[in-house]
Amino acid sequence: MSQKGIGRIISFGICKEATRGTSPSTASYWVPYADASPESKIENAKDVQAYGIIEDHVNETRVKNWMQGDFSAYVRDTHFGLILKSIFGSESVALAAGESTVYNHTFTVGESAQHPSLSFYKHDPLAAQDYAYANGVIDKLDLDYSLKKYIQYKASIMAQAGVQVSTLTPSTTAENYFVPQYLSAGFASSLSGLSSPTVVPLKSLKLSIDQSVEAQDVLGSTSPADFLNKDFKISGSFEAIWKGEADFFANYIANTFQAMQLQAVNSDVTIGSTSHPSLTIQLAKCWFEEVTKPIKIDDLVYQTVKFSAAYSTGDTQMGNAVLKNLVSAVY
Repeated sequence: MSQKGIGRIISFGICKEATRGTSPSTASYWVPYADASPESKIENAKDVQAYGIIEDHVNETRVKNWMQGDFSAYVRDTHFGLILKSIFGSESVALAAGESTVYNHTFTVGESAQHPSLSFYKHDPLAAQDYAYANGVIDKLDLDYSLKKYIQYKASIMAQAGVQVSTLTPSTTAENYFVPQYLSAGFASSLSGLSSPTVVPLKSLKLSIDQSVEAQDVLGSTSPADFLNKDFKISGSFEAIWKGEADFFANYIANTFQAMQLQAVNSDVTIGSTSHPSLTIQLAKCWFEEVTKPIKIDDLVYQTVKFSAAYSTGDTQMGNAVLKNLVSAVY
């Protein structure tokens, strides 16, 4: 009897490519995931000319091969740097203040149509065939901060078609995680004001980073020459208890932007001397595009605020992310 597959035994890995489009021999991180769908995609051209019959076509010829899908996982302090590097595009690294082994990785938007590429890997012991997917990119990254759950993300990905490789040997790296009680959400009238923001307790928050990736299809090949990013967008929504118009509604009506900071610090773990793993996301100019507050007579009144981020010419950025960990080199 043939064996039956179960998702838990399939491993999914990622690695930064030193040469674009060339997969390293194995993943640098094997990511524990909630779900993953690196699906092979194809397009065929159909011969629809008239052959003296009423059937719609007589042949199909392959014209495009690639991989597209997504995967969901918990935000952790090490491998998540590769995700941020791919979608933001630019990174700098520096020692954290007062530390000798703790580093701050700062990710900013690379003003280029070609952000760094990754390779993705799938190890399937039942199929007895492993795959590497070169020239991979993160098309869209969705972050979910919800009560009673690990902070998690969903990455939409594209890459070249899978290539069969020798059996991979996954090994999971020990990483530190983030849960919702670690989050502090702060607001200010400017990016510089986020050094001492107004902290507002949130019930939930979703953040979406989208770099609008498009396959560069070319003549002479069934494989895209590359996967290039176009316009870069950040948007999201959050839920907070309604305490009056001063929180968000006044800015919404006045069309006044706010700078926003989302800082998750794992205070249960100490790295280096006194530091803690952390992920901080700052947005320079956020406009509140919708504020709703359904009123139910027996319930607390909560407001849901939808926002979008804009580029700040004064700060020369739309936003940035800082990941604090023990990784010493750029990703």
